[in-house]
Amino acid sequence: MSTSIADNQLGLSHSEVQLLRQHQQIALSQQGSSSSRAASHASSQGRLLLDPTSLQALGAHFDRLMYAIQQRWQALSQQTQMATQIQYDRAGNAIEIADAEIARFRAILHEIDELQVEFDKVRRIGEIVKGFRARVDHLERRI
Repeated sequence: MSTSIADNQLGLSHSEVQLLRQHQQIALSQQGSSSSRAASHASSQGRLLLDPTSLQALGAHFDRLMYAIQQRWQALSQQTQMATQIQYDRAGNAIEIADAEIARFRAILHEIDELQVEFDKVRRIGEIVKGFRARVDHLERRI
């Protein structure tokens, strides 16, 4: 007869016991063991099978499960790092582009200021020329 233990002696919640039973069934069915029927029978009586074969299968199953979880965690961690790096690069590029546009805008403003100074000079020269022209016209009329 197989060794089994009552569910309530494990100190697990109902959902944890259900999960343990599920994984025990998976482990034993993957192994192709005759213990699978014994585990089902024990489960129907509110007990868990604890014979050496089922415990060995359950241990191997949980090792594979933990390995799969670790692999998935590493893959997700790498994807997160890549996504973070891409966003960091995009932000860096956006900052570089913004800095270049700010520099271009400042150069345009500087050029506008220079043109404004030149415009003021030309306007003053134009006013001086108008003044000379008025004097010349005035002198011509006198002559």
